[in-house]
Amino acid sequence: MEIDLLKLKSGSDVRGVASGTEEEIELTDEVVRSITNAFVVWLSEKIGKPDLKIAVGHDSRISADRICGAVCDALKTSGTDILLCGLCSTPAMFMMTRFDDTKADGSIMITASHMPSKMNGLKFFVRSGGLSGDEIKEILALAKAGKKRKGNVSRSYKRDYMQLYCEHLIEFVRRSAGSDWPLTGFKIVVDAGNGAGGFYAERVLKPLGASTAGSQFLEPDGRFPNHIPNPEDKDAMKSISECVKTSGADLGIIFDTDVDRAAIVSSDGTEINRNLLIALAADIVLSEYPGSAVVTDSVTSDGLNKFITKRGGVHHRFKRGYRNVIDEAMRLNREGRNAPLAIETSGHAAFKENFFLDDGAYLATRIVIKMAQLKSRGLELKSLISDLELPKEEREVRVKFTVQNWAEYGKMLIDKLAEFCVDKESVRLAPDNYEGIRANLDYASGWFLVRMSVHDPVMVINMESERFGGTSLLARFLHAFLSAFSGVDISELKMIADV
Repeated sequence: MEIDLLKLKSGSDVRGVASGTEEEIELTDEVVRSITNAFVVWLSEKIGKPDLKIAVGHDSRISADRICGAVCDALKTSGTDILLCGLCSTPAMFMMTRFDDTKADGSIMITASHMPSKMNGLKFFVRSGGLSGDEIKEILALAKAGKKRKGNVSRSYKRDYMQLYCEHLIEFVRRSAGSDWPLTGFKIVVDAGNGAGGFYAERVLKPLGASTAGSQFLEPDGRFPNHIPNPEDKDAMKSISECVKTSGADLGIIFDTDVDRAAIVSSDGTEINRNLLIALAADIVLSEYPGSAVVTDSVTSDGLNKFITKRGGVHHRFKRGYRNVIDEAMRLNREGRNAPLAIETSGHAAFKENFFLDDGAYLATRIVIKMAQLKSRGLELKSLISDLELPKEEREVRVKFTVQNWAEYGKMLIDKLAEFCVDKESVRLAPDNYEGIRANLDYASGWFLVRMSVHDPVMVINMESERFGGTSLLARFLHAFLSAFSGVDISELKMIADV
């Protein structure tokens, strides 16, 4: 079948079906080569350099070797020098453009993050960071036009490039803690979900003195036989929580497949992700940069807003999508407002000090450093977020469209919902909202956010309430509005509304 290359764009990545029957596969060798050729043309023109050096790495997915071969074939044909990084994390691939030993002009990471094992994709980096969605469009347009370049002889270099990244993290911890083995006496377990994150236990924590006995699913296996490697997945979080309690660990760390996201678990098994994780990261940066802004996505709670404000920070709630959050933090800094942290509830966290790279291992490392510092004062990590107000209830509903022109239809619904809310005395629209409709319902003691999904043809509804039964009231309000329209399936919302 003929593949529409432009439809492979997923946010700021390229993603598609990479394994299965011949009819199902979208990321064929031909497609991968054409997109790689286009990236070479695009990058060469962008930096004004004919002969390039590009790093190539991949996560544990079953299609990784095939796609890596196709990428390298295209790079060799174009005369590009190749750094063969093998099994790597996505953040490590960006750092290949930064390390003095490598200084790659760009890098290609073969990953589809937390998506099912049959999926795979391409993520691109240059020295200034990851590509934007618009830049991905440019590359796919070049690929569709068949653009490629012929170059000089290509040379390939293969070594343990991941060690450079591990040493980078180790030195950061030692420098921050003022000790070569600051984690001596700590037991930390890691759950890599059979993705690429197993290195963190063996090659970062152990050299710093930590015991990692009891860590699980460190072996790379692209079938993901134990659980989905995703810090937002309930089964995955339950698994690492049980692991922490069973092994008697001081801390648990879980990564997604390519290690650009993370979450943690405290010694008593408490899952610290989503708003709790943002609060912990915010507390760390606000203790170092008082009065600064913390940029988050749109679905963060009112309790988090109070938490950040109480610590003297500014909570800048922006759009869903890790690239949106990062770009907004960078914009604030360009305008002279200090925003040292951009973090999304999914676990994507990017620090200004780390090139605004969304790096799960760096986030975990920042937290590990704080844990070591707190121990000298007889405190634990949970003490930093003990005053975070948590909602009594929270729900997420994904409303599917039953019409072909779902994007236009969804925009129309959101516009109509805004008008619907304005007429209601008990409804207060959020003044600092950047996407969809966010509103507080006084009688429900909570809020809802209705927005279009970043990647999928669905409308997402997030709801939180400070009272039991509050999300049912929120759902009832939204059901009363949406039931007048035939282009959406609101059966899930109806169940919650109990109407």
